[in-house]
Amino acid sequence: MTAWILLPVSLSAFSITGIWTVSYNESCSPDPAEQGGPKTCCTLDDVPLISKCGTYPPESCLFSLIGNVGAFMVALICLLRYGQLLEQSRHSWVNTTALITGCTNAVGLVVVGNFQVDHAKPLHYVGAGVAFPAGLLFVCLHCALSYHGAATPLDLVVAYLRSVLAAIAFVTLV
Repeated sequence: MTAWILLPVSLSAFSITGIWTVSYNESCSPDPAEQGGPKTCCTLDDVPLISKCGTYPPESCLFSLIGNVGAFMVALICLLRYGQLLEQSRHSWVNTTALITGCTNAVGLVVVGNFQVDHAKPLHYVGAGVAFPAGLLFVCLHCALSYHGAATPLDLVVAYLRSVLAAIAFVTLV
């Protein structure tokens, strides 16, 4: 195994940590006036949504940073996975389509991160409408590539795991 395996793990860790930081900074401010009214921190009735939490500085700056760095990491992961499959002599239209959808996902993430929902709602929603389905299509295409290229029983287990995770992603997207 190479050190490149840490890239997807670090993408998840960075994104989750950044999103929690933005949400916490916005919704758990000690001053109730900064929360948008006299509300208690993080109640079930007032769940902080990341798009709303990242509207004003400094949270909007963090939100943009998370989106841009995350998009760069997504594009890098897509290129590395594409190259990995090319090395395994699996040049196919599915692999090329997966690369295109992964990069489309990255572009959508840049748009979502840089256009906050309260200031540029149509652009924010277009970015989300591009990023989420493209990311799901990328995952589904790699499920097909995993099944098609499974040479060992462990490869088949990875293909099954990817399919389960893709199904979970589909359910959460809908």
